[in-house]
Amino acid sequence: MRGRSAALIIGPALLLLSGCIFAPTPSPSASPTAEPSPSPSPSVSRAPSDTAEATATPEPALGLDFPDETDDRVIAVSVDPQVGADGGQIVVTVTSQSEEMVEELVLRWPRELNGTLLLRPFEPSEQRIADGGPPLVQEWTKWVLGPGEEGEPAGTISLGWGPLFAGATLTIPVNVVRRANGPVEFDLQFLSESRDPTSGAVVDAILTLPEGEPAELRVRVP
Repeated sequence: MRGRSAALIIGPALLLLSGCIFAPTPSPSASPTAEPSPSPSPSVSRAPSDTAEATATPEPALGLDFPDETDDRVIAVSVDPQVGADGGQIVVTVTSQSEEMVEELVLRWPRELNGTLLLRPFEPSEQRIADGGPPLVQEWTKWVLGPGEEGEPAGTISLGWGPLFAGATLTIPVNVVRRANGPVEFDLQFLSESRDPTSGAVVDAILTLPEGEPAELRVRVP
């Protein structure tokens, strides 16, 4: 969340997921402890500095860096955490205030959040693991623990939710499993994902809030 001009705190409620890409068609082997599998990530060491870095504002715990690209399409967002001692859900509502469709809406949060809260786009059930059961209808398009094959940064979890049409509202229920007691705060970003027509590369850009700020919230779950 470096470079944020202001942090937006969502009070007693808020949140969201990760991993190697989960295909939209669920696997018969899914289990009640479903969680994206982490990929090994290289360690990075930095030389100590006694100059400007010594007085720099420290990055908040469970924070995120902004992506390189910005998207001036405006969205309004709200987050309603309904999380108890064992878990629950976080309901995220995103409303487009743009005249253009967002091809793919992506939510992103820090991977380290998994130590306290595991966020996932579904709750495992018998229907999901049944062999030959009825077809499942799911709205999420990806659940990736970075670094991912489409440029998802290391140390992040990205949840794709398909297109956001102009003027439309998406309601995104995120299942939560609590792994540690106590309150937690984390950054939650709202991104557009598109493919560069020339190179074919996937580009993530942070959307814009009605106040003109980048679409990032500081979420607090009691």
